[in-house]
Amino acid sequence: QVQLVESGGDLVQPGNSLRLSCVLSGFTVDDYPIGWFRQAPGKEREGVACISRIDDAIFYADSVKGRFTVSKDHTKNTLYLQMDGLKPEDTATYYCAATPWYGATCSWPQQYEYWGQGTQVTVSS
Repeated sequence: QVQLVESGGDLVQPGNSLRLSCVLSGFTVDDYPIGWFRQAPGKEREGVACISRIDDAIFYADSVKGRFTVSKDHTKNTLYLQMDGLKPEDTATYYCAATPWYGATCSWPQQYEYWGQGTQVTVSS
């Protein structure tokens, strides 16, 4: 059974850091395209950071480049998102997702089949 479980969301002040974790079961962190998405109230879900299965290329949304880092831990079968320099506009529910479709891209969340339940990140002073 495929399952993704996120954790690590919190309320933090601007400029601080958080690390989100996504523990996988039913597949390994190298099996599928995988990534992090977020959705703020009243906005569409958007891709934040994704790892391609074809060439392991990493995509970052322009809004997070240089501040966020996605990584895998093969021994723990876990995907991470290190978020530094957090801004109020980063406030959202963050989800990890994966898909068996190797051609999936971060720009199209609807291409991702498996989703976690989400973890809330709030950046506010």
